[in-house]
Amino acid sequence: MDAARLFRSSCVALIATAMSFAIRGDIMGDFETVFSLTATEVGWIAGAAFWGFGVSILFGGPLCDVLGMRTLARLAAVGHIGGTLLTIAAPSFAVLFGATLIIGIANGLVEAFANPLVATLFSRDKTTKLVALHAWFPGGIVIGGLLAYGCTQIGLGWQAKMLLLLVPSVVYTVMFWRATFPPTESTAAGVSFGGMVAQVRRPLFLLIWLCMWLTAATELGPGQWVANIFNEVLESGTQAGIILLVWVNGIMYLMRQFLGQIPHKMSPTLLVASTAPLAAAGLYLFGQTTTAPMWFLAAALLAVGTAFWWPTMLGMTSERFPAGGALLLAIVGASGSISTAVAGPTMGWINDTYGAEAVLPTWAILPAILFGVFVLIYLSDRAAGGYRVERLTRAN
Repeated sequence: MDAARLFRSSCVALIATAMSFAIRGDIMGDFETVFSLTATEVGWIAGAAFWGFGVSILFGGPLCDVLGMRTLARLAAVGHIGGTLLTIAAPSFAVLFGATLIIGIANGLVEAFANPLVATLFSRDKTTKLVALHAWFPGGIVIGGLLAYGCTQIGLGWQAKMLLLLVPSVVYTVMFWRATFPPTESTAAGVSFGGMVAQVRRPLFLLIWLCMWLTAATELGPGQWVANIFNEVLESGTQAGIILLVWVNGIMYLMRQFLGQIPHKMSPTLLVASTAPLAAAGLYLFGQTTTAPMWFLAAALLAVGTAFWWPTMLGMTSERFPAGGALLLAIVGASGSISTAVAGPTMGWINDTYGAEAVLPTWAILPAILFGVFVLIYLSDRAAGGYRVERLTRAN
């Protein structure tokens, strides 16, 4: 299988991952009603997917070199299909939490093999191709969100919406089942596991790792709640909050798909620094309005501000620490997922304690911190001659 076909297959797998987030975001209100949950418990359900996501990325990334990327792709497919069916059949909060956790593990396995796969296939253009791959995360949320909204309008329940997830899951299962995967970039270069671990101790990597906790919480934390909060604050009888989620992710998809060269034209560090104020402004604005048009404006600012963050953080990791291979990509991706898992119940607690209007403005402190940190990284790079990409030499 050639690089282009492997890349397309990875995009379909990421669509399945994204649709699981979109559909769950749409049906959280149903979970709250059917299982008699508090907002905090709903936050734990939302967070379950990210806990599974984070843990499976963390352990799945290094296993790319042991089990192979094809094995991880197969395990992800089993998790997506099995977790979907178990969610539909769940009789209680505990089983629902477990089913969501399984889907989260499958999502993490997709991230665990797809990121090093793309970095290996396109070693001279990593950040651009990772941005293109991750365009299909917001793209998949748009697809899942619109389909879920359509189901609501014709009277189909949450179980029918969950069944939609089986479509991309089965498709990528078939596409990957007999595929031939290359060795990871670090393996091909002869880097030992100890050599990968040594990269973890580099000060710049540790700083990027810490920043990933904030970028992920800013980008994905609000995504778990924005539809629910919109419906609650504006008392939307048509459950139109999912359209707000589609709006956010539609903007992010377009930016990642068609403006993927931006991170290198202005350097990834300057990109995060210059977009963080937009994200902060969008989050703050959510708390200042009760009209739908202003909500959509705030959402647009948040989308533009965070559009490139997740793939750019991965791209910086792979470009500046290529010897870290799948391990460092796994650590960064897992940290982002676990951060979002913590954000879910935290935002739920803020909702329960202070009201829906307080949740999103409180989150504006995170991009404000990121602005300061990335300005300092950019200035440090500039003083040293600019942003530098490290290269690995293939072992004989």
